[in-house]
Amino acid sequence: MLRFIYVILLNLFRAPYMIPKMRREADHPEKYSAEERYELARHCIRLMKVTGGIHTKAYGQENLPKEGGYMMYPNHQGKYDALGIVYTHRKPCSIVMDKAKSNTILVKEFIDLLEGKRLDKKDVRQALTIINEVSEDVKNGKCYILFPEGGYDFNNRNHVCDFKAGSFKIALKTKAPIIPVALIDSYRVFNSFWLGPVTTQVHYLKPILFEEYGSLKTQEIAALVRDRINEKISDVLKITEKQEK
Repeated sequence: MLRFIYVILLNLFRAPYMIPKMRREADHPEKYSAEERYELARHCIRLMKVTGGIHTKAYGQENLPKEGGYMMYPNHQGKYDALGIVYTHRKPCSIVMDKAKSNTILVKEFIDLLEGKRLDKKDVRQALTIINEVSEDVKNGKCYILFPEGGYDFNNRNHVCDFKAGSFKIALKTKAPIIPVALIDSYRVFNSFWLGPVTTQVHYLKPILFEEYGSLKTQEIAALVRDRINEKISDVLKITEKQEK
């Protein structure tokens, strides 16, 4: 959290220019293409990374489908998670986010730039509407990030919690590829007391195609995706431990 405040303060002089620019492009998609708006979001992330001493390495980008829409399901560690994915995901993608957390300054601008969906966890009807909207977008070739854990613990040290089965209804409705995304050390950026330089990792795992998950229940899909992410994180951390000895 301290780094988050530090990054905001160091970029405060940019706010009078950047925030209106983000709002202007988000409010006028007829003037600014999805690619232009996405690049503006990535530019803002780049500024945060430089001023905050944040480095992000991406692996497995060759696993991302070249055509069509897909759902990315990452583990959730903190405020930097979506930023790390957007920064390393070159093709424009969007995000499904908790409505209650989506309207603070900067977060609101990012969500609007990405044409993200705000899901109200307390309103079943609204949540169903969002699921249907995202499903249609994915069928039309759009890519989304959805965090199936639903939340995160402060300073969770790469621990992966259980995934919520309902998060995978969209995948079943669309029959689109599921991309498990393993985030490592992302919590150290804004959700720990660490203030030194930090390197995070984004691992795009092999797609899980409908042929593999279509016959499964949502609880089974959730467990399958979680297990693959957990396995990847464990393997990477074991290698890191050996290298440090």
